Amino acid sequence: MNNAGSCWQVIFAPQENTSPLLEEFLEEYFEVVACDYNDNGQEVPMGYTSRDFNAKDLEKQAAARGIELPYFTVSLLSSENWLKDNVIEFAPVEVEDFLIYGIHEKQAPKTAKLPIRIYAATAFGSEHQTTKSCLKAICELNRMNAPHANILDVGCGSGILSLGAAKLWQPETRITAVDIDQEAVWVTRQNAADNDLAEFITAEVSNGYEAEIVQKNAPYDIIFANILARPLIEMAPDLAAHLKPGGYAVLSGFITDQEEWVINAHTNQGLNLIKIYELDNWRAALMEKPE
Repeated sequence: MNNAGSCWQVIFAPQENTSPLLEEFLEEYFEVVACDYNDNGQEVPMGYTSRDFNAKDLEKQAAARGIELPYFTVSLLSSENWLKDNVIEFAPVEVEDFLIYGIHEKQAPKTAKLPIRIYAATAFGSEHQTTKSCLKAICELNRMNAPHANILDVGCGSGILSLGAAKLWQPETRITAVDIDQEAVWVTRQNAADNDLAEFITAEVSNGYEAEIVQKNAPYDIIFANILARPLIEMAPDLAAHLKPGGYAVLSGFITDQEEWVINAHTNQGLNLIKIYELDNWRAALMEKPE
């Protein structure tokens, strides 16, 4: 991949749930694929390529796969290193007990907080409101001296929640991190290695709770699920079944209008709401399974 010079950035219209066919096609067509979320919780797919880009060719190849592309806009980004400057670079972020910074930093920022170094090409969520709220909940669990020997991170993305938990609770903790996206699993593994935390974090592909490793390592003291409202609701029974009595769940990825649905789905499974975290239009919840 040539990261020097310029690249084309293609931003697609927000999607409630990006179809697996579209995701696979974009992964194959572009050199780098990322995703963001708008304030309504919709996914915003993005593609980057340093090759010559032709919108008609993109549409033609998608049509050949039976894929109707969402509306998209195209921009030419110029820099000496477009991957670093436009995809993975972000300013260090302080959240509660943590400082999160990118691999583009030549050295770790000076801080009394726990530093987390991440590769952000697919870790766009590092500055997202849901991630910040989940990190706050993790710090709150630490202050509560919550049990933390066995943790599950469902939809781990860049692995940032797993990294935060491992930073706080090593060497007493073991974390199973899973994601439906193989690339997210690779990034989580790399981030764990970069932070000298690989021995505490095992990352594997799983559609929710289906993978053998998730079943084998259950039940869990804490479960993180920073995904979206619909899968949170659908997987509420699985979460409750895999969580130890007296264990905690950190849920996020839903907005104000979805809060009642998400919380009710989990209280119907016997969990109690401990706290709601609010940041802009996004919400996170800390819940407990009674003993």
